[in-house]
Amino acid sequence: MGQILDVRRQETQDRTRGLRQHLHEAEALCRGKACVYMTGSFARGEAHTSSDLDLFIVGQGTPEKRELKRLDEIRIKADLIEATQKCSIPEFSGDGRYLEHYTVNELTDTLGKPEDDVANTFTARLLLLLESQPLLESDVYDKVIQDVIGAYWQDYVDHKSDFTPAFLANDILRLWRTFCVNYEARTKRQPDEEKAKRKLKNYKLKYSRLLTCYSALLYLLAVHTHKRTVAPDDASNMVRLTPTERLEWMLRQPHLDRAHEKISSLIADYEQFLANTAHPEKELLPRFLDRDVSREYFALAAQFGDKIFDVIETIGQRGQLHRLLVV
Repeated sequence: MGQILDVRRQETQDRTRGLRQHLHEAEALCRGKACVYMTGSFARGEAHTSSDLDLFIVGQGTPEKRELKRLDEIRIKADLIEATQKCSIPEFSGDGRYLEHYTVNELTDTLGKPEDDVANTFTARLLLLLESQPLLESDVYDKVIQDVIGAYWQDYVDHKSDFTPAFLANDILRLWRTFCVNYEARTKRQPDEEKAKRKLKNYKLKYSRLLTCYSALLYLLAVHTHKRTVAPDDASNMVRLTPTERLEWMLRQPHLDRAHEKISSLIADYEQFLANTAHPEKELLPRFLDRDVSREYFALAAQFGDKIFDVIETIGQRGQLHRLLVV
C-alpha cells in the first residue's frame, strides 16, 4: 500500500467518525429497522476535503409495510443534511434526489426485472456490493448484504463444488456499461466549462468507476480460478473490501503470483489518479481545458484500462468465469 492510500484511508476514517458524532438522533431512529450506507469516495476510503457524500437508506420490511416509518425517514434525512453541514461536507448531489430509502425486499425482488432500472434499485444494490460502508446500524447493513448475496446465490445449494457467479458478474458488467452510456448521453452540447466538467467525469470514470466494477470481477475470478467455485462467504468477503483493498488482497494470494507485478502497477497508477484529482473542481477544470494536460491524463487512463485487461487475462486462465466476462 502506498502513502497516498494510507493518508486517504486515515482521513476518511477520521471524517466518518466526526460525522457519526452528529447523528445520534438518526442512529436511534434507525436502530434495528434500517441502515444508512455510504458509497463513492467515502466508501472507497479515498475521501479528501472536497469529497461529497453519497448515501442510501435501506430498511427492513416490504414497500407496503416498511419498518422505518416515513416521518422517521424524513427526520433521518434532516439529521444527515445537518451533520454534513456541520462537518463542512459538500451538499448532497442532485439537491438530495439520490438520498433514497429502499427496503431490502425492493433490492432483492426487483433483481432481473425491468423495474430494477426504473426504480434505481439496480444501482443501489450493485453499489451496496461493490463500494459501500455502513454509516449507521452496521448489524442491519450486514443482514441486508447477506440477503442480497443470497438472492444472487439461489442456485448455490445444488452447485456447491462448481458454482459460477454468472448472475452477479453479468450485473456488474451491466453497471459498468450503464456508467459508460450515461456518460455518453451527456456529451452533446457545450460551453468550455461544460466540456471541462465532462472530461473530468470521464477521467474519473476510467479510474474509480472502472476499478469499482473490475476489482470485484477480478476478486471473483481469482476465487473461481483457484477453487472452481465461489461460495456466498467468498462474496461476503469481497463486499467487505474496498476496490483498492481487493487489489491488495490479490497481492497476498500466492497462487496469483504471476499477476502480482501487474497488480502493484495498478495500485501505483490509481494512487497517481488520486493525487491528480485531490483538488476542488474549480481548480481541476482548467487542467482539462489544457489540451496537453488533458491528452496526457487520458493516455495514462487508457493504459490503466489496458492493465486491468492484462490482469484479467493473467488470472482468468481461459476458465468458465473468464469466458463469461469476455463473451
